[in-house]
Parts: sequence; C-alpha cells; structure tokens
Amino acid sequence: MPITGHTKIYAVLGHPVAHTLSPAMHNAAFAALGLDAVYVALDVTPEKLPGALAALADLGFGGLNVTVPLKEVACRALPNLDESARLMGAVNTVQFTPAGPVGHNTDGAGFLRAAEEAFGAPVAGRSMFILGCGGAGRAVALASAGAGVTKFALADLDAGRVRKLAMELETQFMVSEARVIEASSELAGAARAADLVVQATPAGLKPGDASPLGAGAFRAGQWAFDLVYGAPETPFMREAKKSGATAANGLGMLLHQGAKAFEIWTGRAAPADVMRRALEQKVYGA
Repeated sequence: MPITGHTKIYAVLGHPVAHTLSPAMHNAAFAALGLDAVYVALDVTPEKLPGALAALADLGFGGLNVTVPLKEVACRALPNLDESARLMGAVNTVQFTPAGPVGHNTDGAGFLRAAEEAFGAPVAGRSMFILGCGGAGRAVALASAGAGVTKFALADLDAGRVRKLAMELETQFMVSEARVIEASSELAGAARAADLVVQATPAGLKPGDASPLGAGAFRAGQWAFDLVYGAPETPFMREAKKSGATAANGLGMLLHQGAKAFEIWTGRAAPADVMRRALEQKVYGA
C-alpha cells in the first residue's frame, strides 16, 4: 500500500528495537483490512521516552507499542492509565485519544492465550517460576494470579522489584505462596519444582546469548515458556527440552498482545490469522 500524506503512522518504541517483529504483523493487518496506515520501529532510550511520547502525540501518530526496557518508564510517564496498566504497573500499548494518551497493558492477556495454545490447557492451578520480573514478567505474574495460579517462585536481579511483586501477589490476589529466590544457587531447584517455568529476561535477544537456566532446572512433564520469540528454538527452550519439558517461544504472546493493541487503536477486529502468518514467515520461514 502506498504511503501518502494521509497515512496514519503507528510505532513500537524500545531500546534496542531492531529485533522486533511487530512491524511485520501490524503492517500485514493494515494491508488485510485496507487501512491507510504503516507501523515502524523507533529506538528510544528510557530517559528520552517522556519527551518522545509527547512528540509522537503532537505529530498525530495513531498509537504505540512500548517494549524493553520502557514499559515501567511509560507507566510512570503517562498520567492516564486504564485498569490493566494500573494493575500491571507497566504499559505496552499507548492509545492516543482526544483527552490525551492512555496507557494499556495487553501483555498479561496475550501470555494467557499463548500459553493455553502452546500447552493445550490453561495455567490455572499450576505452580509457576518466573525468571525476570520487569514489565513483561510482572504482567505474566499478575495475569496468571488472576487466572488461578496460587503458587509462585520469583527471581530478578533487582531485589526490590521482585519483593514488591511478591507482596502484591500475596495482598491483592491472596496467593498461597510468592517465594522470592535471591541466591543464584537456588534458581535451578526453584525452577525444577514448578509446573511452568517462564523466562522473562532479555537473555536470548542477541545472537550467542546463553540460556539463563541449564538443563538441570527442568524436568519431564514440565512446561517452559520463553518470552523471547526471534528464533524457532531459543537457548532456553533447548535446555528445557533436554530434560523432557515441553517448551514454547514467545511468538504466540507477541501475536495475542499485538492483536489486542490493534483493536484498541483501530476499533476493528484484528485479523489474527493474517498476523500469525506474517510472524511465522519471519521466524519459521513458513
């Protein structure tokens, strides 16, 4: 579709952002629905995000996604948040309205749908270990608690962040256990004890990255979900499979959070099948 003076621009902001596949799925969606719109990726550092949000609103952008490491920064920078963003404490979708920009979070809902697709059953009633409790990991934890997970083990390099999340899980959702794993020597055991292990750190985004957990952190019958989506099999997935776990990458989560963002921006039902094919073409060549 040709770009004209009437073309509405959408974007994903991140740092780094060159790896993102969001333009592929959103541009495919715009084309499928015949919308005069284009989606681009913009590299924005955390300290420049507040100014960038204001500038892009003034320039008439149609909407934004926000990715690592900007989700929590965006939550603090935006005065108007919907219920999902307030609950998650992070923003991954920005809607521009006549009353000003509104922050949303579609990560949690995207994870729940993707996990059920990948493993054939909902997460309710399963114990969960989450490695990485930043914007995406936090959304996964809180959405999972709302969906019926009552037992968590949590680990993050930021001790204050992970303790805050554990307290929120216990006080807001009354989960039976939200254990903070502080010693690196305890990570493998905590992961192996869980029914579902979620990798929510940036490990795996760069070529040559090693898995943050070795094969000893997994067991047969376990589910392992890597939020990283750029390869058919991430290093984390390979280690999980060595011990008999069923593993999935984050492509399904990217799809479902993106479809929800598309609907927030456009008011139209997202062509999820078209978006899925665009993503799978990029990752699997299918």
